[in-house]
Amino acid sequence: MNYLLDTHTWIWWNMHPEKLSSKVQALLSTPEHYEGILLSAISPWEFSKLLEKEKIGISCNPEEWISEALTMPKLRLVPLTPTIAYRSTSLPQPFHNDPGDQIIVATAREENATILTKDKFIQQYKHVRTFW
Repeated sequence: MNYLLDTHTWIWWNMHPEKLSSKVQALLSTPEHYEGILLSAISPWEFSKLLEKEKIGISCNPEEWISEALTMPKLRLVPLTPTIAYRSTSLPQPFHNDPGDQIIVATAREENATILTKDKFIQQYKHVRTFW
């Protein structure tokens, strides 16, 4: 099975793994238990926006942090394709208006992946699988 990291899950795994649920920590610590880990191309952008708005801070070069955080075992960065871009705007309703979440959900649907997320809006969305 493939799992798609929500942005906060990717950040926490690389900065504060103790914030992850014990089930997600166990899963990510055991690469043989999953086929692949996916990350939407929107997540490095969302991370960068959090830095820009000073909602998070790091003590190293942001580009180096991103580069290192992309070295997780079996991680594949999923580009924002025209199909995912369009499908993020035509998700079955109701879903909330956060563009990053819309792209992440559309990516998971396109890749048939389960989203690793603590986000209640995504967890309650019946058109995608989640795990926490």
